[in-house]
Amino acid sequence: MTTEAERNGEIPREAAGAPPGAADTPPEAAESPPADEQELHQTAQTDLSLLAEAARFATPERVRAAVEALLFAADKPLDLAALRDATQFDEQNLKDALAALQQKHAPGSGGTVLLDLGGRWQLRTDPQLSAYVRRMLQVKPMRLTRAALETLAIVAYRQPVTRPEMEDLRGVDCGAVTKALLERKLIRILGKKDEPGRPLLYGTTREFLELFNLRDLTQLPTLREFQELSEESRKIVEEETPAPPVAGLTDLAQDPQAAEKLAQHTAESDAALSQLEDAMDAAEERSKAAAQVLAPPTDPNAPPGAPASTTGEQPADGEPQAATRKPDQ
Repeated sequence: MTTEAERNGEIPREAAGAPPGAADTPPEAAESPPADEQELHQTAQTDLSLLAEAARFATPERVRAAVEALLFAADKPLDLAALRDATQFDEQNLKDALAALQQKHAPGSGGTVLLDLGGRWQLRTDPQLSAYVRRMLQVKPMRLTRAALETLAIVAYRQPVTRPEMEDLRGVDCGAVTKALLERKLIRILGKKDEPGRPLLYGTTREFLELFNLRDLTQLPTLREFQELSEESRKIVEEETPAPPVAGLTDLAQDPQAAEKLAQHTAESDAALSQLEDAMDAAEERSKAAAQVLAPPTDPNAPPGAPASTTGEQPADGEPQAATRKPDQ
């Protein structure tokens, strides 16, 4: 509380409990931001003014190059507001640049594609080249179980939907699957249904659209498209799958050339068996001839049971000497 003496200036503010130097510090200086923040703010304002000035004279090629650089450097999809804030280009120039870039980065025309994800654009690698990208980055693609795909399909087509409704359609408990989809940010809680118990309502997220390359939920295939896709897939499989070989008595009886084919196969089998028998006989004869050549000659004067010895000359002093057999000429 300020006394009358303080108001009249008879008592110094320091004595009244004011901090030292407070009387000498102007309010503007006490509340001014640090010099570094002021410099950064001034630099940002200068850059913004320079970008705005450059945007007035930018050519369509310049706008397209700037937008392409931003999409390449961004780690998430960008909308028109983010592109306009970063470049200061007007909205029409940005739309023209995005349309030109979509033609340049069309699927199959190069290694990257420009996707429109519900008013947000992102530059991605071509899905046809995903094997090379995964090989280089050593990452595994996101895989969803059958239960997760079924639950996610129910949420996508029936949203907003409650967990009891999902379980009624699937016939099993969906608690663990719903929790996993929430953790992956593929579904989100939209609110509570106005009925007894106030169950939670679930719907899809932006990450769901990004994962399946959808601009919005209207791009989801209809039931008729599912049936046409199934029929088309079945025709493709039938055309690409070769006809099964003739097997069974019924198929063999229906083949008009069955007897001729059977006789031809029998003759080929008999010829192959004959060649095999001749080769076995020739091999046996060569084996017998080799055994006779390698067997040592026997002495006809040797007593029965005596070991076979080779013919050799005795040395002069009468000592036995191991005889050596000359190699066959």
